[in-house]
Amino acid sequence: MEYYDYHHLEHVKIQNRSKRTLWMTLGFTLFFAIVEVIGGIVSNSLALLSDSAHMISDVLALGLSMVAVYMATRKSTKKYTFGYLRFEMIASFLNGLALIVIAVGIFIEGIQRMITPQDIDLKIMLTIAFVGLAVNIILTYILSQSAKDEENLNIRSALWHFIGDLLSSIGIIVSAVIIYYTDFVLMDPIISIVVAAIICTGGAKIVKESYLILMETVPEKFDLDTIRYDIKQIPGIHDVHEFHLWSISTDHYSLTAHIFIDEKTDSLEVINQVNHLLKEKYQIIHTTIQVEKPNIHYHGAYGEQFKC
Repeated sequence: MEYYDYHHLEHVKIQNRSKRTLWMTLGFTLFFAIVEVIGGIVSNSLALLSDSAHMISDVLALGLSMVAVYMATRKSTKKYTFGYLRFEMIASFLNGLALIVIAVGIFIEGIQRMITPQDIDLKIMLTIAFVGLAVNIILTYILSQSAKDEENLNIRSALWHFIGDLLSSIGIIVSAVIIYYTDFVLMDPIISIVVAAIICTGGAKIVKESYLILMETVPEKFDLDTIRYDIKQIPGIHDVHEFHLWSISTDHYSLTAHIFIDEKTDSLEVINQVNHLLKEKYQIIHTTIQVEKPNIHYHGAYGEQFKC
């Protein structure tokens, strides 16, 4: 019989690149958020103020993401047997909600500015917007590379904040140019509302993804019926029930199942084959398989059909 490694999967995630990336982006963001607040007040630009408000939220979001990354490195305890990986999902969910709240706030302020237009200092507005664009391009690139290398919804939620900032900077520049040539000051709140809609969409996407993981739904990449069918093809297995598959975090999956086998089938051999199938074909490593025999484990009418 083939030996199978029964070592327990450690519920930790070491993300050294994510740590360095978050510290770097946190410093840049905090500095430029202060610059934009001052610039927005002096120039009286809603687009600039809305972008600065978003950057302040970025600071909070990055701080929360930072905590989540460090929490994920903590080992499991007697109380937290799955470790602290789920904190990443909580951080992602809160970051997504923050994006939606900020977007709604910008939208409301934009409507108010459309009703009561205000004068804008285009020179200050454009200067800060161009600097902001450069900063946001750099930070968005850094975070996107980190998110690509270390699959992490927590980092992607932080990335969406900067995508929103990048779009805000572009929107500010576009509105400033239009206002300069047309004196159409309503373009400032209109651009802000458009950017708010994009930010809200990104926030909703992050909230949905983290919510599905927190609710322990079946990950989208898996099909339970297909996995069940593959397991039932193993000789000696009659049926699979009490079948559950969920995510601990974006790349940590857990599966539990009860399998009915015939009387002559070796239980450990079947478990080895099921675990090997799940590991090799589906990359599911953390599994709990319970073997049941219909003549021993009573399951009413359901179990009767499998008795010899």
